[in-house]
Amino acid sequence: MARRPLSAALALAAGAALVAPTSAAHAATPGDKDVTAVLFEWKFDSVAKACTDSLGPAGYGYVQVSPPQEHIQGSQWWTSYQPVSYKIAGRLGDRASFAAMVNTCHAAGVKVVADSVINHMSAGSGTGTGGSSYTKYDYPGVYSAADMDDCTAQISNYQDRANVQNCELVGLADLDTGEDYVRGRIAAYLDDLRSLGVDGFRIDAAKHMPAADLANIKSRLRDPDVYWKQEAIHGAGEAVQPDEYTGTGGVQEFRYARSLKQVFNNENLAYLKNYGEGWGFMPSSKAAVFVDNHDTERGGDTLNYKDGANYTLAHVFMLAWPYGSPDVHSGYEWSDKDAGPPGGGTVNACYSDGWKCQHAWREISSMVGFRNTAHGEAVTDWWDDGGDRIAFGRGSKAYVAINHEGSSLTRTFQTSLPAGDYCDIQSGNGVTVNGSGQFTATLGANTAVALQVNARHCAPTG
Repeated sequence: MARRPLSAALALAAGAALVAPTSAAHAATPGDKDVTAVLFEWKFDSVAKACTDSLGPAGYGYVQVSPPQEHIQGSQWWTSYQPVSYKIAGRLGDRASFAAMVNTCHAAGVKVVADSVINHMSAGSGTGTGGSSYTKYDYPGVYSAADMDDCTAQISNYQDRANVQNCELVGLADLDTGEDYVRGRIAAYLDDLRSLGVDGFRIDAAKHMPAADLANIKSRLRDPDVYWKQEAIHGAGEAVQPDEYTGTGGVQEFRYARSLKQVFNNENLAYLKNYGEGWGFMPSSKAAVFVDNHDTERGGDTLNYKDGANYTLAHVFMLAWPYGSPDVHSGYEWSDKDAGPPGGGTVNACYSDGWKCQHAWREISSMVGFRNTAHGEAVTDWWDDGGDRIAFGRGSKAYVAINHEGSSLTRTFQTSLPAGDYCDIQSGNGVTVNGSGQFTATLGANTAVALQVNARHCAPTG
């Protein structure tokens, strides 16, 4: 991986899918609700409302919130990834609003994952969002220079393990996670979040910490089996590889998102027939997957909301396909890649003030219930035309067809679904499956049809 500009590399610091372990060595989310909505830079009060209004009803298992700890001041989104203390006092809300959000989301049946920045502190000096004074390498009451790694140069060589894990990510003060005090202090912060009801953690910039250090920190938690998803970006030939981190929990599989962009933009959807481990990706039970996250949407290595139907249909595929545990990134429009959230993170309404609310798009949100219904079912009845039209079932529970062409498709599809009436959750139109498991449908250009046994009748509109 090449060195990145500040905004992009500070983003190495955040975002993607989910897998909650039953033990420290396992990474599969328990139960049948493994989809995470990543509400990037949403204020906690707005997250709480989304849990009640959209996430819970759609069947999302988790919501991931941006880092809650006190950070440097500034309007840019990446200020959230420069901590100055472990107080819950960032721009997105104080301790009381954070705790209220967790309780509200739990009441809506949605668990909470906190994006956790524990590799580093800040790059400069000043007063934090919670009033704490700090200078680089000195965070009164938390850390001093003795708690930092000895290398104070920026990371410059991703083929050198020591350089990647001991030097500074874009000039950010690098914590010595091999030190007992630092390990204990980080564990105390994560336990504090747990005391407020947090169900799991996304570990930002995990690749920049030795896997053994993270395992030690996790072992110190009051619940060492807590859900744990680690950001370790794959880079061919690099000294540090994502599979080093699978012993403590889930790992974000960046190759999944990059390859989806390649397929949806330039190749044939027919190639997706063995997507996942068949493409050399990590085991499904360890993989946290996504179409985009806040870093990759700005960096250009994945699809993003500006890609129209390619982006939407990639989500339909991800949520229908049984590999990994998916994150749905939900952010805001940007032209300036550094720009922070509209209104400081307050979401007055979806689709206003620049908020994209991808988690609530019908084509995406409807597939969350599809995935929950199909949980544990293998792929059946695969069909493709050799190009950009595919269809497949999930046992006798669900079936999806995707037409990623510029012209419509009319055909009779063979499924393993029980006979009867269904609602196409993509369009809201009724579909009838006959006694042979077949239905005939017309798919418009760049649209999908999705049926699942728990959605038999379409709700009236208007």
